[in-house]
Amino acid sequence: MPLNNEQKKQYKSIGHHLKPVLTVAENGLSEGVLAELERALNDHELIKIQLRLSEREERQAIVEELCAAARCELVQSIGKVALVYRRNPKANRQLSNISRFQG
Repeated sequence: MPLNNEQKKQYKSIGHHLKPVLTVAENGLSEGVLAELERALNDHELIKIQLRLSEREERQAIVEELCAAARCELVQSIGKVALVYRRNPKANRQLSNISRFQG
């Protein structure tokens, strides 16, 4: 499943226009956050996550935990925003950010 550099480049350009659909704050990865992450990845495949945490190491640890829990791949992390991707073989073309922005 690892993305190659060409795919990452393409997904970064798609992700640039997306708004964060999930926010992780001081409470960390609660069941609600993980459930919403699962729903968002199933619907959209490529999503932006806002991390409202001040420490860089803490943000990095949360992103790694998120990716492991949701079996998704980190495309890019800049500051307090992470872009993650998980392919959905039965993706809804109207909801999937990949389908919508690729053509």
